[in-house]
Amino acid sequence: MLKKLLIVAGVIGATALVVKKAKASSDERALWHEATTAPDLR
Repeated sequence: MLKKLLIVAGVIGATALVVKKAKASSDERALWHEATTAPDLR
């Protein structure tokens, strides 16, 4: 039983790291896009 709980905790931890890394990458891409596009001066 304990072994199954450790496996589940490991899978959840790995998934959380992947989601966090994907969000950070997306945020960085959005920041670079904002920094490198011309301002909208309407």
